[in-house]
Amino acid sequence: MIALRALLILDTPTEQRFDRIVHFAANEFDMPMAVINLVDEDRQWSKSRVGIDVCETARDISFCGHAIGEPGLFLIADTLSDERFFDNPMVAGAPFVRFYVGAPLRLSLGPMVGTLCLLDTKPRTFDLVDQSVLHTLRDLAVEELERRAEAQ
Repeated sequence: MIALRALLILDTPTEQRFDRIVHFAANEFDMPMAVINLVDEDRQWSKSRVGIDVCETARDISFCGHAIGEPGLFLIADTLSDERFFDNPMVAGAPFVRFYVGAPLRLSLGPMVGTLCLLDTKPRTFDLVDQSVLHTLRDLAVEELERRAEAQ
């Protein structure tokens, strides 16, 4: 989490450079929710979000806390069918998440710091073309994180 802290980005105001990415992602995939989440030892915090009011959750109940531990996309086609998440507060209650896909944000120096994720209130599929587009958007988010860090 040293790399994340070095970015000096946690708990900062929204920034257009990240907002554009989540708005584009939500529109491109016709998803009601898209988020750039940063994950530290205790929580996930939203740097940019569309369609969801929650800006911070405990890491132990977060989808993204699981996603950053994966080398590729972390996909849950139907959260109610996944024993890790069926009773999650965001599944059992508002915003009633039923689909999640998260692309881990890995800095060029190696550490995972968060995710670009998409969420829906209904189960979905996510084909290879979708995965490719999400990887491209993830790469843009990483470039913006690193560009922001260089400007500090």
